[in-house]
Amino acid sequence: MAKDKKIGMGIDLGTTNLLVYVQGNGIIFNQPSVVSFDIETGEVIAAGEDAFSMIGKTHDKIRVSRPLREGVISDMDAAKALLRYVFKRVQNIRNFKDTKCLICCPSEVTQIEREAMRDLAIQMGIPDVFIEEEIKAGAIGAGVDIYTANAAMIIDIGGGTTDVGVLSLGDVVLSQTLRIAGNYIDQEIVKYVHKTHNLVIGQKTAERAKFEIASLLDEEEKFTRVSGRDLVTGLPSATKISSKELRKLLLPIFDEITNVVYSVLEQTPPELSADLVDNGIIVNGGGALIPGVVEYFEEMVHLPVIIANDPLTAVVEGTKSLLKNRGNYLVNPTE
Repeated sequence: MAKDKKIGMGIDLGTTNLLVYVQGNGIIFNQPSVVSFDIETGEVIAAGEDAFSMIGKTHDKIRVSRPLREGVISDMDAAKALLRYVFKRVQNIRNFKDTKCLICCPSEVTQIEREAMRDLAIQMGIPDVFIEEEIKAGAIGAGVDIYTANAAMIIDIGGGTTDVGVLSLGDVVLSQTLRIAGNYIDQEIVKYVHKTHNLVIGQKTAERAKFEIASLLDEEEKFTRVSGRDLVTGLPSATKISSKELRKLLLPIFDEITNVVYSVLEQTPPELSADLVDNGIIVNGGGALIPGVVEYFEEMVHLPVIIANDPLTAVVEGTKSLLKNRGNYLVNPTE
Protein backbone atom coordinates (compact mmCIF):
# COMPACT_ATOMS: atom_id res chain seq x y z
CA MET A 1 0.00 0.00 0.00
CA ALA A 2 2.92 2.33 0.63
CA LYS A 3 3.75 2.13 -3.04
CA ASP A 4 0.34 3.48 -3.97
CA LYS A 5 0.93 6.57 -1.84
CA LYS A 6 4.03 7.54 -3.79
CA ILE A 7 3.87 10.80 -5.72
CA GLY A 8 3.82 10.18 -9.46
CA MET A 9 6.23 11.99 -11.76
CA GLY A 10 6.07 11.79 -15.56
CA ILE A 11 9.03 12.90 -17.68
CA ASP A 12 9.01 13.47 -21.42
CA LEU A 13 12.77 13.61 -21.89
CA GLY A 14 12.73 15.11 -25.35
CA THR A 15 15.68 16.04 -27.56
CA THR A 16 14.26 19.54 -28.02
CA ASN A 17 12.07 20.10 -24.94
CA LEU A 18 11.91 18.63 -21.46
CA LEU A 19 8.43 18.32 -19.95
CA VAL A 20 7.83 17.20 -16.37
CA TYR A 21 4.48 16.36 -14.78
CA VAL A 22 4.19 15.97 -11.01
CA GLN A 23 1.05 14.63 -9.36
CA GLY A 24 -0.64 17.47 -7.51
CA ASN A 25 1.35 20.15 -9.35
CA GLY A 26 0.54 19.47 -13.01
CA ILE A 27 3.17 20.22 -15.67
CA ILE A 28 5.90 22.02 -13.73
CA PHE A 29 8.41 22.36 -16.56
CA ASN A 30 8.04 22.78 -20.32
CA GLN A 31 11.20 24.35 -21.69
CA PRO A 32 14.12 23.52 -24.01
CA SER A 33 16.35 20.60 -23.00
CA VAL A 34 19.40 22.82 -22.61
CA VAL A 35 21.69 23.53 -19.67
CA SER A 36 24.71 25.84 -19.36
CA PHE A 37 27.70 25.49 -17.03
CA ASP A 38 30.53 27.60 -15.66
CA ILE A 39 33.53 25.70 -17.07
CA GLU A 40 35.82 26.51 -14.11
CA THR A 41 33.46 25.57 -11.28
CA GLY A 42 31.14 23.16 -13.09
CA GLU A 43 28.13 24.92 -11.57
CA VAL A 44 24.89 25.29 -13.52
CA ILE A 45 24.42 28.86 -14.74
CA ALA A 46 21.07 28.44 -16.44
CA ALA A 47 18.69 25.84 -17.84
CA GLY A 48 15.69 25.75 -20.13
CA GLU A 49 14.83 28.99 -21.94
CA ASP A 50 17.66 30.95 -20.32
CA ALA A 51 20.27 28.40 -21.42
CA PHE A 52 18.68 28.11 -24.87
CA SER A 53 19.16 31.85 -25.40
CA MET A 54 22.91 31.33 -24.91
CA ILE A 55 23.36 28.82 -27.76
CA GLY A 56 25.96 30.07 -30.23
CA LYS A 57 26.69 33.18 -28.14
CA THR A 58 29.01 31.96 -25.36
CA HIS A 59 32.65 32.69 -24.53
CA ASP A 60 35.28 30.19 -23.40
CA LYS A 61 34.14 30.26 -19.76
CA ILE A 62 30.65 28.94 -20.43
CA ARG A 63 29.62 25.56 -21.85
CA VAL A 64 26.11 25.05 -23.22
CA SER A 65 24.93 21.46 -23.55
CA ARG A 66 21.95 19.65 -25.05
CA PRO A 67 21.91 16.45 -22.96
CA LEU A 68 19.96 14.45 -25.54
CA ARG A 69 20.62 13.64 -29.14
CA GLU A 70 18.18 11.75 -31.38
CA GLY A 71 16.04 10.82 -28.39
CA VAL A 72 18.77 9.33 -26.20
CA ILE A 73 21.07 10.70 -23.49
CA SER A 74 24.40 11.81 -24.95
CA ASP A 75 25.64 13.77 -21.91
CA MET A 76 24.68 12.10 -18.62
CA ASP A 77 26.17 14.83 -16.38
CA ALA A 78 24.26 17.54 -18.23
CA ALA A 79 21.03 15.50 -18.08
CA LYS A 80 21.37 15.09 -14.31
CA ALA A 81 22.11 18.79 -13.88
CA LEU A 82 19.04 19.70 -15.93
CA LEU A 83 16.76 17.42 -13.90
CA ARG A 84 18.17 18.70 -10.60
CA TYR A 85 17.36 22.21 -11.76
CA VAL A 86 13.78 21.14 -12.56
CA PHE A 87 13.27 19.16 -9.34
CA LYS A 88 14.16 22.21 -7.25
CA ARG A 89 10.90 23.69 -8.50
CA VAL A 90 8.82 20.88 -7.01
CA GLN A 91 7.32 22.11 -3.77
CA ASN A 92 5.58 19.00 -2.43
CA ILE A 93 8.41 16.48 -2.81
CA ARG A 94 10.77 16.44 0.16
CA ASN A 95 12.22 12.98 -0.42
CA PHE A 96 12.45 11.41 -3.87
CA LYS A 97 12.30 7.95 -2.26
CA ASP A 98 8.57 8.63 -1.99
CA THR A 99 8.30 9.17 -5.75
CA LYS A 100 7.51 6.84 -8.65
CA CYS A 101 8.84 8.05 -11.97
CA LEU A 102 7.80 7.29 -15.54
CA ILE A 103 10.23 8.31 -18.30
CA CYS A 104 9.07 8.28 -21.93
CA CYS A 105 11.45 7.28 -24.71
CA PRO A 106 11.35 6.57 -28.47
CA SER A 107 10.12 3.14 -29.51
CA GLU A 108 13.37 1.66 -30.79
CA VAL A 109 15.90 2.80 -28.20
CA THR A 110 18.21 -0.03 -27.21
CA GLN A 111 18.15 -1.76 -23.85
CA ILE A 112 21.41 0.03 -22.99
CA GLU A 113 19.80 3.38 -23.78
CA ARG A 114 16.77 2.49 -21.65
CA GLU A 115 19.05 1.54 -18.76
CA ALA A 116 20.84 4.88 -19.10
CA MET A 117 17.52 6.67 -18.65
CA ARG A 118 16.60 4.45 -15.69
CA ASP A 119 20.02 5.00 -14.09
CA LEU A 120 19.58 8.75 -14.49
CA ALA A 121 16.48 8.74 -12.25
CA ILE A 122 17.99 6.25 -9.79
CA GLN A 123 21.08 8.47 -9.42
CA MET A 124 18.70 11.36 -8.65
CA GLY A 125 17.44 9.31 -5.68
CA ILE A 126 14.24 7.92 -7.28
CA PRO A 127 14.17 4.13 -6.75
CA ASP A 128 10.86 3.31 -8.47
CA VAL A 129 11.47 4.03 -12.17
CA PHE A 130 9.89 2.60 -15.29
CA ILE A 131 10.28 3.38 -18.97
CA GLU A 132 7.39 3.69 -21.41
CA GLU A 133 7.21 4.31 -25.15
CA GLU A 134 6.37 7.85 -26.21
CA ILE A 135 3.71 6.77 -28.69
CA LYS A 136 1.78 4.97 -25.95
CA ALA A 137 1.78 8.00 -23.63
CA GLY A 138 1.17 10.31 -26.60
CA ALA A 139 -1.89 8.33 -27.71
CA ILE A 140 -3.43 8.57 -24.23
CA GLY A 141 -2.57 12.27 -24.04
CA ALA A 142 -4.24 12.79 -27.40
CA GLY A 143 -7.47 11.36 -25.99
CA VAL A 144 -7.32 7.84 -27.45
CA ASP A 145 -8.73 4.99 -25.36
CA ILE A 146 -5.93 2.51 -26.01
CA TYR A 147 -7.39 -0.07 -23.59
CA THR A 148 -10.05 -1.30 -26.01
CA ALA A 149 -9.67 -3.79 -28.86
CA ASN A 150 -10.01 -0.90 -31.32
CA ALA A 151 -6.71 -0.05 -33.03
CA ALA A 152 -5.15 3.41 -33.04
CA MET A 153 -2.19 4.63 -35.08
CA ILE A 154 0.16 7.41 -33.95
CA ILE A 155 2.83 9.39 -35.81
CA ASP A 156 4.94 11.34 -33.30
CA ILE A 157 7.28 13.79 -35.07
CA GLY A 158 9.48 15.11 -32.27
CA GLY A 159 12.79 16.93 -32.16
CA GLY A 160 15.22 14.01 -32.41
CA THR A 161 13.06 11.11 -33.61
CA THR A 162 9.85 10.26 -35.42
CA ASP A 163 7.89 7.34 -33.91
CA VAL A 164 5.20 5.47 -35.81
CA GLY A 165 3.13 2.82 -34.08
CA VAL A 166 -0.16 0.92 -33.81
CA LEU A 167 -1.76 0.36 -30.40
CA SER A 168 -4.52 -1.93 -29.15
CA LEU A 169 -5.60 -3.55 -25.87
CA GLY A 170 -3.50 -1.21 -23.75
CA ASP A 171 -0.11 -1.56 -25.41
CA VAL A 172 1.96 -1.08 -28.56
CA VAL A 173 1.35 -3.82 -31.14
CA LEU A 174 4.18 -2.72 -33.42
CA SER A 175 6.25 0.40 -33.91
CA GLN A 176 9.25 1.84 -35.70
CA THR A 177 11.52 4.81 -35.03
CA LEU A 178 13.19 7.08 -37.57
CA ARG A 179 15.98 9.31 -36.27
CA ILE A 180 14.88 12.11 -38.56
CA ALA A 181 12.64 14.83 -37.12
CA GLY A 182 12.57 18.52 -36.21
CA ASN A 183 16.28 18.96 -35.47
CA TYR A 184 17.18 17.25 -38.74
CA ILE A 185 14.96 19.73 -40.59
CA ASP A 186 16.82 22.61 -38.89
CA GLN A 187 20.17 21.15 -39.96
CA GLU A 188 18.97 20.80 -43.55
CA ILE A 189 17.90 24.46 -43.55
CA VAL A 190 21.39 25.46 -42.30
CA LYS A 191 23.01 23.41 -45.10
CA TYR A 192 20.66 24.82 -47.73
CA VAL A 193 21.26 28.47 -46.81
CA HIS A 194 25.00 27.80 -46.69
CA LYS A 195 25.04 26.21 -50.14
CA THR A 196 22.45 28.35 -51.94
CA HIS A 197 22.83 31.78 -50.33
CA ASN A 198 26.51 31.63 -49.28
CA LEU A 199 25.44 32.48 -45.74
CA VAL A 200 26.41 30.65 -42.54
CA ILE A 201 23.50 30.66 -40.08
CA GLY A 202 23.00 29.00 -36.71
CA GLN A 203 20.54 26.23 -35.89
CA LYS A 204 18.42 28.61 -33.78
CA THR A 205 18.00 30.89 -36.81
CA ALA A 206 17.05 27.89 -38.94
CA GLU A 207 14.50 26.79 -36.33
CA ARG A 208 12.93 30.26 -36.30
CA ALA A 209 12.66 30.21 -40.10
CA LYS A 210 10.97 26.80 -39.89
CA PHE A 211 8.39 28.10 -37.40
CA GLU A 212 7.68 31.20 -39.48
CA ILE A 213 7.34 29.92 -43.05
CA ALA A 214 7.79 26.12 -43.31
CA SER A 215 4.78 24.50 -44.98
CA LEU A 216 3.92 21.39 -46.98
CA LEU A 217 1.15 23.28 -48.77
CA ASP A 218 1.72 24.66 -52.25
CA GLU A 219 0.26 28.03 -51.31
CA GLU A 220 1.07 31.71 -51.63
CA GLU A 221 4.80 32.23 -51.17
CA LYS A 222 6.00 33.65 -47.85
CA PHE A 223 9.41 35.04 -46.97
CA THR A 224 11.52 35.42 -43.84
CA ARG A 225 14.82 37.15 -43.21
CA VAL A 226 17.77 35.14 -41.89
CA SER A 227 21.04 36.64 -40.69
CA GLY A 228 24.50 35.19 -40.25
CA ARG A 229 28.02 35.41 -41.65
CA ASP A 230 28.65 35.91 -45.37
CA LEU A 231 30.73 33.02 -46.66
CA VAL A 232 32.64 35.19 -49.15
CA THR A 233 33.36 38.39 -47.21
CA GLY A 234 33.27 36.96 -43.69
CA LEU A 235 31.09 39.90 -42.63
CA PRO A 236 27.65 39.88 -40.98
CA SER A 237 24.94 39.66 -43.61
CA ALA A 238 21.28 38.78 -44.17
CA THR A 239 19.15 37.26 -46.90
CA LYS A 240 15.55 36.22 -47.51
CA ILE A 241 14.39 32.65 -47.93
CA SER A 242 10.96 31.57 -49.10
CA SER A 243 8.37 29.02 -48.07
CA LYS A 244 8.71 27.37 -51.50
CA GLU A 245 12.42 26.80 -50.85
CA LEU A 246 11.65 25.18 -47.51
CA ARG A 247 8.88 23.07 -49.05
CA LYS A 248 11.45 21.54 -51.42
CA LEU A 249 13.51 20.63 -48.35
CA LEU A 250 10.56 19.27 -46.37
CA LEU A 251 9.03 16.98 -48.99
CA PRO A 252 11.94 14.46 -49.17
CA ILE A 253 12.07 14.38 -45.35
CA PHE A 254 8.35 13.67 -45.06
CA ASP A 255 8.68 11.08 -47.82
CA GLU A 256 11.11 9.21 -45.53
CA ILE A 257 8.61 9.43 -42.67
CA THR A 258 5.90 8.12 -45.02
CA ASN A 259 8.09 5.13 -45.92
CA VAL A 260 8.16 4.20 -42.21
CA VAL A 261 4.37 4.62 -42.05
CA TYR A 262 4.04 2.27 -45.05
CA SER A 263 6.34 -0.25 -43.37
CA VAL A 264 4.26 -0.25 -40.17
CA LEU A 265 0.97 -0.51 -42.09
CA GLU A 266 2.29 -3.43 -44.16
CA GLN A 267 3.03 -5.35 -40.94
CA THR A 268 -0.25 -4.48 -39.21
CA PRO A 269 -2.59 -7.48 -38.72
CA PRO A 270 -5.71 -7.35 -40.96
CA GLU A 271 -8.23 -6.84 -38.15
CA LEU A 272 -6.28 -3.86 -36.84
CA SER A 273 -5.92 -2.50 -40.37
CA ALA A 274 -9.70 -2.64 -40.67
CA ASP A 275 -10.01 -0.42 -37.57
CA LEU A 276 -7.62 2.15 -39.05
CA VAL A 277 -9.87 2.66 -42.08
CA ASP A 278 -12.33 4.43 -39.75
CA ASN A 279 -10.06 5.56 -36.90
CA GLY A 280 -7.30 6.93 -39.11
CA ILE A 281 -4.02 8.37 -37.83
CA ILE A 282 -3.22 10.86 -35.06
CA VAL A 283 -0.15 13.08 -35.45
CA ASN A 284 1.74 14.26 -32.35
CA GLY A 285 4.90 16.25 -31.69
CA GLY A 286 6.25 19.56 -32.94
CA GLY A 287 6.24 18.36 -36.55
CA ALA A 288 2.44 18.17 -36.36
CA LEU A 289 2.39 21.98 -36.31
CA ILE A 290 3.83 22.33 -39.82
CA PRO A 291 0.99 23.50 -42.09
CA GLY A 292 -0.11 20.86 -44.59
CA VAL A 293 0.78 17.79 -42.51
CA VAL A 294 -2.83 16.51 -42.52
CA GLU A 295 -3.26 17.01 -46.27
CA TYR A 296 0.12 15.43 -47.00
CA PHE A 297 -0.44 12.22 -45.04
CA GLU A 298 -4.05 11.85 -46.21
CA GLU A 299 -2.87 12.03 -49.82
CA MET A 300 -0.03 9.55 -49.22
CA VAL A 301 -1.79 6.86 -47.12
CA HIS A 302 -5.48 7.43 -48.00
CA LEU A 303 -6.59 7.34 -44.37
CA PRO A 304 -8.20 10.10 -42.25
CA VAL A 305 -5.56 12.11 -40.36
CA ILE A 306 -6.03 14.43 -37.39
CA ILE A 307 -3.67 16.52 -35.28
CA ALA A 308 -3.78 15.99 -31.50
CA ASN A 309 -5.40 18.84 -29.58
CA ASP A 310 -2.06 19.76 -28.01
CA PRO A 311 0.63 17.85 -29.89
CA LEU A 312 3.51 19.36 -27.90
CA THR A 313 2.30 18.17 -24.48
CA ALA A 314 0.37 15.00 -25.40
CA VAL A 315 3.16 12.66 -24.25
CA VAL A 316 3.57 14.16 -20.78
CA GLU A 317 -0.23 14.46 -20.42
CA GLY A 318 -0.45 10.73 -21.11
CA THR A 319 1.93 9.93 -18.26
CA LYS A 320 -0.83 10.91 -15.79
CA SER A 321 -2.92 7.90 -16.77
CA LEU A 322 0.06 5.55 -17.08
CA LEU A 323 1.29 6.45 -13.60
CA LYS A 324 -2.13 5.60 -12.14
CA ASN A 325 -2.59 2.41 -14.12
CA ARG A 326 0.82 0.85 -14.51
CA GLY A 327 0.50 -2.64 -15.93
CA ASN A 328 -3.24 -2.30 -16.55
CA TYR A 329 -4.38 -4.02 -19.77
CA LEU A 330 -7.62 -5.04 -21.49
CA VAL A 331 -9.92 -2.92 -19.36
CA ASN A 332 -10.41 0.81 -19.37
CA PRO A 333 -8.77 2.08 -16.15
CA THR A 334 -11.08 5.08 -16.01
CA GLU A 335 -14.12 2.90 -15.50
